[in-house]
Amino acid sequence: METLALILAGGRGSRLDILSEKRSKPAVPFAGKFRIIDFALSNCCNSGIFQIGILTQYLPLSLNEHIGVGKPWDLDRRDSFVTLLQPNNSWYEGTADAIRKNLEFVKRYASKYVLILSGDHIYKMDYSKMIEQHKQTGADLTIAAKIVPIDEASRFGVLETDSNLKINKFVEKPKEPKSNKASMGIYVFSTQALIEAIENHPDIVDLDFGKHIIPDMINTKNVYAYEYYDYWMDVGTYDSYLETNLELCGDTALDLYDPSWKIYTKSEDLPPVKVGDNSSITKSLISNGCQIDGEITHSVISPGVKVGAGSVIKDSVILNDVVIGNNCHIENTIIDKETVIGNNSKIGTGTDYTPNKDKPNILSSGINVIGKKLILPEGLVVERNVRIFSSADSKKILEKHIKSGETLK
Repeated sequence: METLALILAGGRGSRLDILSEKRSKPAVPFAGKFRIIDFALSNCCNSGIFQIGILTQYLPLSLNEHIGVGKPWDLDRRDSFVTLLQPNNSWYEGTADAIRKNLEFVKRYASKYVLILSGDHIYKMDYSKMIEQHKQTGADLTIAAKIVPIDEASRFGVLETDSNLKINKFVEKPKEPKSNKASMGIYVFSTQALIEAIENHPDIVDLDFGKHIIPDMINTKNVYAYEYYDYWMDVGTYDSYLETNLELCGDTALDLYDPSWKIYTKSEDLPPVKVGDNSSITKSLISNGCQIDGEITHSVISPGVKVGAGSVIKDSVILNDVVIGNNCHIENTIIDKETVIGNNSKIGTGTDYTPNKDKPNILSSGINVIGKKLILPEGLVVERNVRIFSSADSKKILEKHIKSGETLK
């Protein structure tokens, strides 16, 4: 076996808040019918890598059910596998610690290379090209790098390279970055170099690639950058999640319709979309099983959603099996699975953009986020920057007017 892929998929995704309340970030639905992790998994399969370990941790049930034996990604064949790796005695304390706690798994398969990926980014990438460069340069470690605006570089691990792309410096989230080459969290290791790098740090509990492994290897090994110029997005905030979903409704660099590079997923057996006589759909993604009797504009509608007559949905993401009653107006809102919106409701209304009082750092642009399996009353009015958890107090919801910046939980 030449390459073993390990996908780090245990992240809580705390900035996604309600959406990761009962699932890990890689399991969050995206672009209608997909989950975020589908992109890393599909990239592996399209790159000819069919031996995959997925390191789970936080609320793994949803992710485990989604992946199963890996059939949608052709990972249930004799010469392929997908293995779900959960922590045994203690939780993963850092990205490299997660690999350390599964080092016997790496040693057992004795591949030439180990490809380490994050399970929570949206992109299409041929990993075989990165592996080929790794071979040609004789690297011990190759790090995928994306050129980002210099004023955004402080959010990333930043690489400095020579003219041959050999990395001579790496700084994790520098306050004043001197380079705009950002690490994408995608690594190709020569297997023995990975094992040695991890075993060389037995006393560091929270062993991390960015803090410990990469800086050490730059000083002692051959470490190169692989420059990547295509679409790549971290959807770790409400703003980026909504924006990236809605980008797919128009012209975007991420082509979901390319037959040569499909994004695979576990699909539900649902009937075709049904569109009523007086309905209207503009610049939107509508998934299988939907019944639309209202107006949809610039929105992503996930499988099994029902939209009642006279209702308008604009600039929103509606997740699976949500039921929206008649004569509702929903704007700039994310609604999680199986929630019911009563008739004549208005969600995302008014000119008051008061940031969320509990979480102003994650909700201030006017987005509303509503949790799963809620039953909201008729005539409900929700202004902006409102969070309604699935555990929300039903008495407060029945007040029927929720001011901007409020949180119900």
